[in-house]
Formats: sequence, structure tokens, C-alpha cells
Amino acid sequence: MKKNLYIILLCFLCLSLSEIQAENRWNINPDGSITWKLREKDAHQDHIEMSGLKISAVIRYGVDEKGAFTLDRSMIWPMLRTVPNNTHASLMRRFSWNIPEMITVNGQCLRNEKVESITLKGSITVNSTYHGNGGKVALTRILFPSTDKPAFCEKYVLRNDNSHDIRVEIPQSRSVIQTLPEQGVYGSYRLVSEIKGEKTVILKPGEEVAFSAFFAGYKPDEAELAMDIDQEKEAREALIADLWDNLILETPDRTINTMFAFAKIRAAESIYETKGGLLHGPGGEAYYAAIWANDQAEYVNPFFPYLGYQTGNQSALCSFMHFARFINPEYKKLPSSIIAEGTDVWGGAGDRGDAAMVAYGAARYALARGDLEEAKQLWPLIE
Repeated sequence: MKKNLYIILLCFLCLSLSEIQAENRWNINPDGSITWKLREKDAHQDHIEMSGLKISAVIRYGVDEKGAFTLDRSMIWPMLRTVPNNTHASLMRRFSWNIPEMITVNGQCLRNEKVESITLKGSITVNSTYHGNGGKVALTRILFPSTDKPAFCEKYVLRNDNSHDIRVEIPQSRSVIQTLPEQGVYGSYRLVSEIKGEKTVILKPGEEVAFSAFFAGYKPDEAELAMDIDQEKEAREALIADLWDNLILETPDRTINTMFAFAKIRAAESIYETKGGLLHGPGGEAYYAAIWANDQAEYVNPFFPYLGYQTGNQSALCSFMHFARFINPEYKKLPSSIIAEGTDVWGGAGDRGDAAMVAYGAARYALARGDLEEAKQLWPLIE
């Protein structure tokens, strides 16, 4: 009986280790990025959220059973407010536009995609090859949000991996959606999806051609922005490098170090430029352009001085000043959250001890920040 039990336990342990190994797709690179190198029959789906000051995007990506890349973009515009203008009133739309399907090589569509690798470090970089059309081409996708514009950016680089010339045709393509005016706080919003860099070129062996795609959202009175993909990419990379190089966790475990580095990015990028000032939001396709006594005041605000991130410090002070508006001599409860760009409140959960959360967070922030003038502003929340 005991022998049989040992055999069962050994089999269970082997199966568990096998499952863990199968799920460990990601490897840590020397620069801190993580890469999933594709193996045979390695179909898998995943998701990640990335944000800028005026947009957030939950990117659902993966590789299908045939080895092709799958992509579904969930775009969130926190300042394009919808009706009713409550906690969850950010405009959201899904876009599954397959940009490479618009490209032709030697007069035919790109076919038989095989993803070679996917890399994450503040952006998603996907390396693929396509076979057919008389040869082989390589495609690199780089996906990321604009740091300061209401747009999601995608750069594509196509390379001729043949021993002969190929003809590549990149079309001009543009799609515009006008939302219903009665469903928007500011009226009808304009959602523009477009390919930029249209051309027809002959690529010699080893040569490359680049083009881009943008997904942007505008209020009725806003002019469309002229965006340069390389400038947007440089701005995003500069932000990630700044966050990456500050407050570095060093332990004997590279996985923990990398996890902390990625957590820094997510905590710092999820700040939105609202009409109520810079407001940090948890995200998750639900919580934007608003602040909470726990998430912001108590948790993330005291973190920003340690990170040395000025935008984070500004958002922290802004959120504390919003809560300070509700200080009262009767000691009535503070709202749990201040929503809709700072124009409304929510307190449906009752008194959760929100005043204590705010006071605790303000005290920790002031001590870590070490700025006397800011401390004077925060003192009414602390005392």
C-alpha cells in the first residue's frame, strides 16, 4: 500500500513539473525584456495592458494552432466620456483589424505566417515569417501606446529574405467611426484607424520597408493629429528607460527582479491627463479618469517619490487635493472614489475607513517626498 502511494505521488509530481515547464514560455533577456520563442504546436493566448496620458489599450494577443499571430485591441479613451458619466464611462471599442492582410507581395496576400518570437518591455515586438508568393519575407510588428496623444501606435517592418527581388505594395487605408452624439458627454466622437506609409517598392534581397498604423480617438472640436511613428516610438522607449533605470530591485532571483521592473512600468504609465488634473487609474477596462482612497491615496501615491517619477508625484498631489475638498468639521466620511475626471463622487460601499486610507497615504507620501511646501498642503489631510 505504501509503495503504491509513493508511485502515485511520484507520478503526480512528474505531471506537475511537466505542466509548469510547459507553461514557462517566457525567458528573461540580458536587457530585462522577456521573450517567448515559439516551438512546434505552441498555441497560446495572453493579454497585457499599456497606457499613455490619453489612451489605454488591453492587447489580447497570441499564436493560433497554425502558428499565426492573433491580435485583438481593446482601446480605452478615458477622456471621451460616455453617458451616463459614471465610474465606467470611458469610451471603449474593440479593433481586430489584421494590418498585414492589407499588404501584397508580388501581387498576392501574405500567407502562411509563422511567429518566431514575441518580446515584451513596454511594447510588444512580434517577429514572424511568411512563406509563399515565390519566396519568404520577414515581418516585425512593434505595438505600443502614444505617451501623450489619444492614439495606439503600430510600426511594421517587412524584409525580403529571398535571393531575388520582390514587389511590395502597401495601401493607403483609413476607417472612421462617428459615435452616436447622444451617447457622448461631449457629443459624437471620431475614431480613426489608418495605415500610413503607402507605397509600392521593389525590395532587393535583405532590404526592408517600414510603414505604420494608428488607432486614434477625438472629441468633436479636436483636430486630427499628424503622428510620426518613429517619434512616438522614441518617446515611449525614453519613458520606459527612465522608469526601468530608477528604483531597481536586486535579489538573487531574476524572475522577482523582472516582475518588479514590469510592475513599475504598469504602475507609472496608468496616469491620465484629465480636466481634473493628472489622475492615476487602476485600468482593467473598467477604472479610468478617477481616483480611489485605497488604490491611489493609500497604495500607489506613496510609491512615486521612491520611483523619482515627477508625473507620478504630480498625480499623487492632485489626487490628495481632490480628497481634501471633502474635509468637513462634522467628520463625515470621505467619498470612496472621485470619478468622471474629478467632477463626481462614488460612495456606494459606505464608510470603508476611507479617511484613514487617505491620511495614511498622505503621511507616507509627504515623508517620502520631503517637500515642505507640498507637506503644508497635505497637512489638513494628515492631522
